[in-house]
Amino acid sequence: MNRINQTLQQDKKLLSIYFTAGYPDIDDTLPIIKDLEKSGVDFIEIGLPFSDPLADGPTIQKSSTAALKNGMTTQKLFEQVQGIRDSVRIPLIMMGYFNPILQFGVENFCKKCAETGIDGLIIPDLPVEEYHENYQQIFEKYDIRNIFLITPQTAEKRIRFIDSVSKAFIYMVSTASVTGSTSGFSRETRDYFQKVSALNLKNPQIVGFGIKDKETFGQATEYAKGAIIGSAFIKHLNENGTKNISDFIKNIR
Repeated sequence: MNRINQTLQQDKKLLSIYFTAGYPDIDDTLPIIKDLEKSGVDFIEIGLPFSDPLADGPTIQKSSTAALKNGMTTQKLFEQVQGIRDSVRIPLIMMGYFNPILQFGVENFCKKCAETGIDGLIIPDLPVEEYHENYQQIFEKYDIRNIFLITPQTAEKRIRFIDSVSKAFIYMVSTASVTGSTSGFSRETRDYFQKVSALNLKNPQIVGFGIKDKETFGQATEYAKGAIIGSAFIKHLNENGTKNISDFIKNIR
C-alpha cells in the first residue's frame, strides 16, 4: 500500500509540513526532511522551485527564487533524495508546477518518483480533467498519488468529480483565513470546513493555507483529517536556518 494511504489510516489528526527544496541552502533538503521526521510530522511536502509560482504566496515565492539561485533543479532534487528510503519512513510528497514535469517527461518523472521513494504529487496547475484523460494511467502505473486542490469557490459537482478521481486525500485550500497571531480562521471559513466534511467524500481532506500555530491547526482539523503548514515554516527557516525545527513542531501540537 502507498505510504500516504497507510498514514491516512492512523487514528489521529495529521500534520504535513511544506518546505522548498534547496532552501535556505542547496544542501539543506535532506537534513530538513530528517529533522521533520524526527520531530513527529506525518507527511512532508517537498517544493520543487519554479520561476513563476503563481499559486504561492510571497514567502514561498521568495524561497523558490532563492532555491533556483542556489542551483536547485528537478534533476538535482532527484539526486538529493536518491536513497532517502534507507533512513526516512514517512510519506514524501513533491509539490510543483506542471511545466518542469512536462519538460522532464511525465512518465520519466513518475518513474523517478517511484525509484526515489516519492509517494505523491501536488500539481496546482494540472486540471483534474486533463489528468484523468491523459496522465492517470501513468501515475497509477508507478503507484504515485496525485492530490488535487479545492477552494471555497469549488462547486460541489467538481468536488465530487475530484473525489472520484482521487486515491489519497483532497487538499482543501483555505483562502479566507484571517491574519494575526490570535484571530485564527473566520466563522465563514470554519463553516466551509464543516460543509465539505458533510459531503461524506471517500477521500479525507487535509487543510492548507493559513495554518501557523496550535490554534489554527486545531480549527483546521476540527472537521478535516489533517493540516498543512508551509509559509509559517518557511518563515521559521528564514529566521533560524535549519535549527530548532523540533521546537517549531512542538508549538503546533
